[in-house]
Formats: sequence, C-alpha cells, structure tokens
Amino acid sequence: MSYHVKRKDKEITDIEALKRVLKEAKYVTLALSKDNEPYLVSLSHGYDEGRNCIYFHCAPAGKKLDYLRSNNLVWGQALLDYGYAEGKCDHLYASVHFRGKVALLTDLKEKRAAIECMMRQLDRKPDELLARLDIERLKGTTIGRIDIEGMSGKKSEQINI
Repeated sequence: MSYHVKRKDKEITDIEALKRVLKEAKYVTLALSKDNEPYLVSLSHGYDEGRNCIYFHCAPAGKKLDYLRSNNLVWGQALLDYGYAEGKCDHLYASVHFRGKVALLTDLKEKRAAIECMMRQLDRKPDELLARLDIERLKGTTIGRIDIEGMSGKKSEQINI
C-alpha cells in the first residue's frame, strides 16, 4: 500500500535535501517487529550516500538483534529538531522516513568502511579516531547496514534544507 504526504506544502521532494537530513541527524529511530510485537530503538549512524544505506553498530547480542534476525524489514526516521516556535503553536523540524532491509556485516573491508562512514558523520575529529582504529577489533564488532528501499520527508515551512 502506498501513501502520500497530505500536506504538500511540507513535503520534501528534493532527493539531495532528503540525503542532507540523513547526514545531519544525530541519530535515527527504527521501528522493528517480531512475532507481531513492535519495538523502537534509536541509534547513532552513518549515512553512505553512494550506497544509499545507513550503517550502525551495536552489542553482539540483545533484543535489537533478536528482532532483526527474526524480521530484517525496518521503518526508520531521522529528525532535525529546531524546537518549538514560541507564540505560533508550531514546531520547527525536518524529518525523513525510510524503509529498508538490514544486513549484518561479516566482511572486514565493509565493516571498516562502515565505521569510517559513522566516524566521519558523527565526530568532529574523525581522522584522529581512524588513526587509532584497531582492524582486529572489528572482527568482533556487530555492524548493520540498512539498505534503503524508499524514503520521504517533511519539514516546517520556515526550514531551508
């Protein structure tokens, strides 16, 4: 079933603007489902524009992985929150919703690229972190890749993305 944005004046139609939201958001929130039971989780992430995917890392065991191994289809949201517009009964934001499938990475080369993507997006001095990166530790690090199959976005009228 396909839906459309009802408030066309708030819709983000420019693909580059959608990508900017994914790059600038501090975290994404994922909706997961297992045995008809929903679960939400927020994650720090890195958006790889070339592959149109989102990388994240997590503990090697736990609820999130149990859900993902049961059902790798996710719905997610990236939100840029600019706060409440005082005196206007409005909130200033830009958001992107996306649908995708999660793959858990095993290839060491891709794991390194994923960690580098996350560090470059999240850290102010990523080169310092990358210089200390222990490739051997990546073997035991759980990293997921969300292959984005579709996305849409909305924003407040006052926000320029």
